[in-house]
Amino acid sequence: MIPLPGAGGTTARPSPPLSAAESPPRKRALPVALLLALRPKQWTKNLLLFAGLVFTANQRHPLSDVLLAVGAFAIFCLLSGCAYLLNDLQDVAADRQHPKKRLRPIASGELPPGIAWLFFTLATPLALLLAWRFIGLPFLLAASLYFAITVAYSFRLKHIVLLDVLALASGFVLRAAAGALAIRVESSVWLLLCTLLLALFLGLTKRRSELVTLGDRPATRPILAEYSLPMLDQMINIVASACLMAYSLYTFNSPTGGKRHYLMATIPFVLYGLFRYLYLSHRRGMGEAPEQVLIEDRPLLINLVLYIVTAVLAVRFGQ
Repeated sequence: MIPLPGAGGTTARPSPPLSAAESPPRKRALPVALLLALRPKQWTKNLLLFAGLVFTANQRHPLSDVLLAVGAFAIFCLLSGCAYLLNDLQDVAADRQHPKKRLRPIASGELPPGIAWLFFTLATPLALLLAWRFIGLPFLLAASLYFAITVAYSFRLKHIVLLDVLALASGFVLRAAAGALAIRVESSVWLLLCTLLLALFLGLTKRRSELVTLGDRPATRPILAEYSLPMLDQMINIVASACLMAYSLYTFNSPTGGKRHYLMATIPFVLYGLFRYLYLSHRRGMGEAPEQVLIEDRPLLINLVLYIVTAVLAVRFGQ
């Protein structure tokens, strides 16, 4: 790229080149920009709210439980979207220096900050009100704690080494717990432990991919300076091994798995999912966006569907 003359006779430093996949989008309508700022691709993480429904399939849930789970999912999508808005409003200057994040609606100028703030201040209390009115106080408390930790992450925790990853992982655990609270079933400690370990695996892999992507530009995310590739690789290996072991123990040593030995048939799907994700992260550079990996990688998506079907059949008919 040929440098262009800047004001005052100086030479303006060119922005990092964009790949074809990162080329600036056309100016989008305001509602579309607002929807994209809520990051609907990230809403796949909220599917964890259905975990309590899946792993208690033997209880013959009425339609009302299914509707409660769907409502809980929708509320968490709205809450997480508001949290992403707040995060982007806080990070707009840094995002404009990032090769990919500068294309986000607020950083690119498609979504005015005033509109984003207005939606945030209206939608957040609405989501919490719906949680209390239609699902119940325990679910409201879990949703509020999730939102509080997410806000704390945006303002402070993402700048503290290790706590940044643990804060992200806690969000996954609270999703799983909130899903169980919504349909009023007991949260399995095994489910929460496996969720925590899997979330740590995804979070550490995300940090590794960010470190590889940014290269010599860590100033766009200062916390990455506290990490190194060997350190992250070692932690990923530990967490992936612990996750596989914890899930394997769950399938035959938990109250659920002890009565339904066919649940062990889901172990190969978990093993393949972990290996496939590591492959995509190391060889395809896709670990920076876990939600995108789930949507775009067909083998991983098929594996997830087969896992869910197998788990439901094992829990429902395996006794």
